[in-house]
Amino acid sequence: MRNQVDAVRLEIIRSALVAAAEEMSVAVFRAGRSNAIREMLDFSTAVFDANGQNVAQAARIPMHLNTMAPCLETILARHIPAEAWAEGDVVVTNDPYCGGSHLPDVLTFRAVFHDGQRIGFAGTMCHHTDIGGGAPGSYNAAATEIFAEGVRIPPLKIKRQGVLNDDLLAFLLQNVREPATLKGDLVAQIAALDLGAVRMIRIAERYGRDILLAASRQILELSEQAVRRAIAAVPDGVYAFEDFVDSDGISDQPVRIAAQLTITGDRLVVDLTGSSPQTAGPINCTLNVAKCAIYYATIAGLGGEFHANSGCYLPIAVIAPEGTVVNALSPASVVNRINVGHRIVNVILGALAQARPGRIPAAYYGVSYLYAVQAIDPAMGRSVYLDSIVGGWGAEPTRDGAHVFSCGLHNLASIPIEMIESRHPITFTRYAIRQDSGGAGRFRGGNGMVREFRLDAADGSLAANFDRFRFTPFGLEGGQPGAAGRLVLVRDGAERDLPAKLVGLRLQQGDIIRVETSGGGGYGPAADRDGAAVGRDIAAGYVSPAAATSAYGRSEGSTQVHGA
Repeated sequence: MRNQVDAVRLEIIRSALVAAAEEMSVAVFRAGRSNAIREMLDFSTAVFDANGQNVAQAARIPMHLNTMAPCLETILARHIPAEAWAEGDVVVTNDPYCGGSHLPDVLTFRAVFHDGQRIGFAGTMCHHTDIGGGAPGSYNAAATEIFAEGVRIPPLKIKRQGVLNDDLLAFLLQNVREPATLKGDLVAQIAALDLGAVRMIRIAERYGRDILLAASRQILELSEQAVRRAIAAVPDGVYAFEDFVDSDGISDQPVRIAAQLTITGDRLVVDLTGSSPQTAGPINCTLNVAKCAIYYATIAGLGGEFHANSGCYLPIAVIAPEGTVVNALSPASVVNRINVGHRIVNVILGALAQARPGRIPAAYYGVSYLYAVQAIDPAMGRSVYLDSIVGGWGAEPTRDGAHVFSCGLHNLASIPIEMIESRHPITFTRYAIRQDSGGAGRFRGGNGMVREFRLDAADGSLAANFDRFRFTPFGLEGGQPGAAGRLVLVRDGAERDLPAKLVGLRLQQGDIIRVETSGGGGYGPAADRDGAAVGRDIAAGYVSPAAATSAYGRSEGSTQVHGA
């Protein structure tokens, strides 16, 4: 009979494992070098059981956390089996076709042993400022195969029994634009693994190895049961939704993302059949990345009280045909996979809005507005300014959407402009909420933002990987869509609209780049919006008088709207 851990001790061990993951997160944050780590918080940490399943994680980024366990399981099954790991070994990879996400996201794992027996793994995943390839920041919008996106690291031991592989590290540093930054962030990742291992060993010493292993199994089982209960609370049925990515950046053809959700009892099947074939441009998802977006969207949309770990995934079956944009085959380019990832979330929440009416918000902005500027200046040298900004949240069934709110899928912080200006020859000229970008409705979608900066270096180049310039975030129950995004170059006072996806745009000193992000969709008919709410929006500058008149029928000086 398998060991069973009593409820009180089980919760103590679970909390201790979560604390271990959180301590690792703090270690990465404090030791990291880049703005991506220190300011944007684009990293995640977790601890895993002896089979590579996530049992506890820090409150970081679902796009990472839902990928880490499948990546580790892939490594153990196909590349480095569990018995080939020794104490002190650390494995590193970033290869999407070995279980990773995209090349800038580097994963490290360490096996944890107690009295010579493996009790689990510690893991970190960090977005690095640059990993080489054909564009600064490694976001090459022109890439048509993964070989153009940067350095691919298959699962390799960067540490063997505690000894750093200096040759591998030297190889990596030789192939990136900011070697000191990469080294600092990677060393922070590896150091955090040591801390996680110490904490897991301490738990095993206090409660016993067998108790820890049994508790890990029960933690997963409890989460699985909780998700099954949440699924069972939704009416059985088939619910479908579709949306589109603007294009892959190579052709102008829209890319369809289609989801059909089938709920039967406590089981959910997500079928992405009908999504477009894999594309030439770098918006493709590997299956692991598509799954992580599915897991986030379904669990967020179902609601309920449960602890996030690999057990949550077990009641969710995924169908994603090979060779499609949601299950791309090597060597498809994938660096901008987040575009499709966001759209998977949008369509699953759209389908769940049918299954759970009055419980799901309208579409959020649905894209990571990620860009990179390489600045070259004789006095300051070469630097890469990488940033990812957000838009407006979709209106909810009972309240307005939040302005400039980071979707939980990527859960990023905003880099303070003062920090950017201190590190790069960049000066910000505008940073504000984007008026009129939220979709009108009984409840208004959240506004996006305007972020505008000037290049002060002698020379530079811009890479951008945006979306939602054509297919805007949808409203629900009669709500209007959010505004489209926009990218603008201002040179010598003249404005020029730029495409959503570009690479290698030459910049000169004094050029201004303005990014306008999309707003969230509205919820319910605009005619039903309370007149006082419209007045407050105008007073706060969220909605202009002209837009209020157009959307709500409000005249100047009046607090009444049609239907109020």
